[in-house]
Amino acid sequence: MKFHDIEHPNEKNTTPNIPKQVFLLALTLIVLTIIPLCLNNDSESPLPSPKINTNDLKSIESEEKCDVFSGKWVPFSQGPYYTNETCDLIIDQQNCMKFGRTNTEFLNWRWKPDECELPLFDAVQFLELVRGKSIAFVGDSVGRNQMQSLLCLLVGVVHPEDITLNYTSDTINFKRWFYADYNFTLATLWSPFLVRASDADPNGHSYSSIMNLYLDRVDEAWAAEITTFDYVIISAGQWFFRPLMFYENDQLVGCFKCQQENITDLTQYYGYRKAFRTAFRTILSLKDYKGVTFLRTFSPGHFENGDWNKGGNCVRTKPFTKEELRVDQYIMDMYLTQMEEQRAATKEGRKRGLEFRLLDATEAMLLRPDGHPNHYGHSQDKNITIADCVHWCLPGPIDTWNEFLLYMLKREGQLTLGRKLQKND
Repeated sequence: MKFHDIEHPNEKNTTPNIPKQVFLLALTLIVLTIIPLCLNNDSESPLPSPKINTNDLKSIESEEKCDVFSGKWVPFSQGPYYTNETCDLIIDQQNCMKFGRTNTEFLNWRWKPDECELPLFDAVQFLELVRGKSIAFVGDSVGRNQMQSLLCLLVGVVHPEDITLNYTSDTINFKRWFYADYNFTLATLWSPFLVRASDADPNGHSYSSIMNLYLDRVDEAWAAEITTFDYVIISAGQWFFRPLMFYENDQLVGCFKCQQENITDLTQYYGYRKAFRTAFRTILSLKDYKGVTFLRTFSPGHFENGDWNKGGNCVRTKPFTKEELRVDQYIMDMYLTQMEEQRAATKEGRKRGLEFRLLDATEAMLLRPDGHPNHYGHSQDKNITIADCVHWCLPGPIDTWNEFLLYMLKREGQLTLGRKLQKND
């Protein structure tokens, strides 16, 4: 299944129609602006100035024709950007090498888009793009996994300060890091359902305990925080496969896998759709929010030889080819549900001056059954006998998500400049 056959709202519906002459003017202004900034930074900052890469100054017009999210994994002999020895910010849950993974072939692959090249991650360039700005990852622990990847990608340039305690005492689910040299804040805001949730199991919380979801009420733990952020990356998925009780208008409307009589059976997709709809509508209604919202699409697990709680594992050591890949229907359903809600939010956002973008990681990650911790990750106070085929090793294929993010942030700068030039034309 080729996911690029589905329209990407951020690529086809939100790009301004800018004349070629304006593109050339824009590129000239970028060059004239970047050079003096680099010279000034040499005298004011102890950090190296970003190098001007002429490849980054190619025509915006040609970049728009490239779908970086559709491609294949190709051998890459240079290896990862970092290791668990060079990055001290990897948590045990994703620190596969620390806990004995000896096979390193999974580190020697790189994502190659079908129609173009995805630039390598440039930490200095990324930090310059986000100078004076802030990014929040909203969602579950897979979203936090991407944030942890970004921390390691940047640590070779500058080590951040953990400022979490300035905001909360929950230093596990809510984290904030500050890069003083760049006045840049990076945060993760825990919300696995995006909407309000509570435990409903009389036996207490567990991997498979039942939860109450209030589908029309946003989780204020993140909604009350994002108005100060310039970029918000929202994602959710795996938690919607557990037993769930669905509430709307404070009334029980149905359930998923609750196995209770006289309650309407609903699918997980019902709750998934309503949760994203509530999240996006909340973002659209926030008066003080002016940021750009990215939807990071569903990241599939790769359990084989049994379900996650029945001995399933993920022992493969190299990516799937597209010929080998078999896409389960539930993955397509999760993906398409997100896409439909994203498209609706993008359309409404245009009316209100808010930008919604798509960070489409699904196709790339479907092909990487080799990149999970399996039994080589240890979560604190959790059962390590259960294989982790949902999260991703660090370093690992999840680093590609931040290559996508850098690519998209560069496009945001280009689009912003294009809109300013078009406005003044």
